[in-house]
Amino acid sequence: MKKIQHILVAMLLMSTTAIGQNLVDGLRYSDYRIQGTARSAAMGNAFGALGGDFTSASINPAGLGIYRSSEFVITPSFGKTSVDINYLGQTTNESKYTIGLPNVGYVTNFNDNGTQNGSMVGLSFGVGYNRLNNFNMKRMMEARDATSSMLDEFVLNADGLNVNQLSSYYERLAVDTELIYTEDDSEGLYRHDMQKFPYTDDLTNYEHHQRKSYSQKGNIDEFLISMAANFNHRFYLGATVGIHNVDFKETTSLFESDPDDNAPIFNDYTFNTYLHTTGTGFNVKLGAIYKPTDALRFGVAVHTPTFYRLHDSFDNSMYSSLNFGDGEYSALSPLGDYDYDLTTPMKAVFSAAYVIGKSAIISLDYEYVDYSTIKLDDGGNGYDFFDENQVIENAYKAVGNLHVGAEYRLSNELSLRAGYEHYPSPMNENFQSSTMDTSDAVSSAISGGLGFRQGGFFFDVAYKHAIDKNYAEVYNGSDLANFEITKDQLIMTLGFRF
Repeated sequence: MKKIQHILVAMLLMSTTAIGQNLVDGLRYSDYRIQGTARSAAMGNAFGALGGDFTSASINPAGLGIYRSSEFVITPSFGKTSVDINYLGQTTNESKYTIGLPNVGYVTNFNDNGTQNGSMVGLSFGVGYNRLNNFNMKRMMEARDATSSMLDEFVLNADGLNVNQLSSYYERLAVDTELIYTEDDSEGLYRHDMQKFPYTDDLTNYEHHQRKSYSQKGNIDEFLISMAANFNHRFYLGATVGIHNVDFKETTSLFESDPDDNAPIFNDYTFNTYLHTTGTGFNVKLGAIYKPTDALRFGVAVHTPTFYRLHDSFDNSMYSSLNFGDGEYSALSPLGDYDYDLTTPMKAVFSAAYVIGKSAIISLDYEYVDYSTIKLDDGGNGYDFFDENQVIENAYKAVGNLHVGAEYRLSNELSLRAGYEHYPSPMNENFQSSTMDTSDAVSSAISGGLGFRQGGFFFDVAYKHAIDKNYAEVYNGSDLANFEITKDQLIMTLGFRF
């Protein structure tokens, strides 16, 4: 059970540690952190009841019904992601700058101005895209005097098997680089040269140095077509069809070495992994907004699951340096490919907003998502992922994400905005680590911005500061590393109304 708990804690980093599709992949492509317009970002993306902003097409499509004119928006962004990692008492930091285009949108509005004498007084159509997730970041952790090794897990997995039965992506690479091996009289037991007591159940190792680096790139973008209707400026209905494009790439490199010459034969080794996931998915969003008074608005929206078809390309490699034989060894895995389906959870969004005259707005969104309903299915070889889905169901739970936003109009041209977002951990408390308190593994963001309006032109700018706190293993069975991921973004939207 302790081993399973560690694996589940590792999911919070949303970084894969194995080629097999698992709960980590499920969460990575289900946990959306929308990046739309600067106005929406500045107000914590609390637009479920407000509308009148293109981002609402991905939150509550009824919000497009608020439009009284047509609009085009484009949103560039500039950001920095910093990662502070504490592992075995040593802290490291990595950072990466990114430039992106998280939003482009066009809305056209047909307003009959009451000429049809019917209840529907307006109809809006929207096309464009919003970014749902940004994976770009770099991370590195290192520690001296480590006493566990990834080779411990390789030895345990290999025990009792012959060489031809070993995974060509993991244990077989370690055999081919002379890092783990067995002898004729060992009865199928494997050993590695960092072990103090080989061919026993005692996996105590010589103290050594560890360093692992990660590099992630990619995004999830939602291309959407939306429609919304306005009924007497009191009730709004809308629908969005979203097409998701997934592009995720990750490389990792684990380096373990013996700089103090504690082990008699071992010098160092490097284990590299590569994963590239691409695919598409689709979902449907339905929403409504009701205005009982001019000041008060309520919204509700339902997002169907996103149905993905994904493709993984992957390979691993291993290199060793030993005081033995040829001294330098290398091994490469085959190039792997795998197709599979992923179904994300449904989402319900409940919203309220209050408009204070013509000077201020307060808005709140509450999102309900049950991550235990994530499903993997239809593997390329007919695999049904039954075991993985059971782990997902036990590991994850339902959460309520909170978005709060406010806007104050300083003048007819200038507005001041602020927002807050809170994302609880999706991990079930029953699977918290037994060796470390991981209850603070949550995400939050604060934001602020300005908006300028002049005639049919507007310019919005937002600054967003987000912090993710989570934990992960360096490899299966290692001590947990404590991660604090800080994302700072400057977002600007240029818009035209006509």
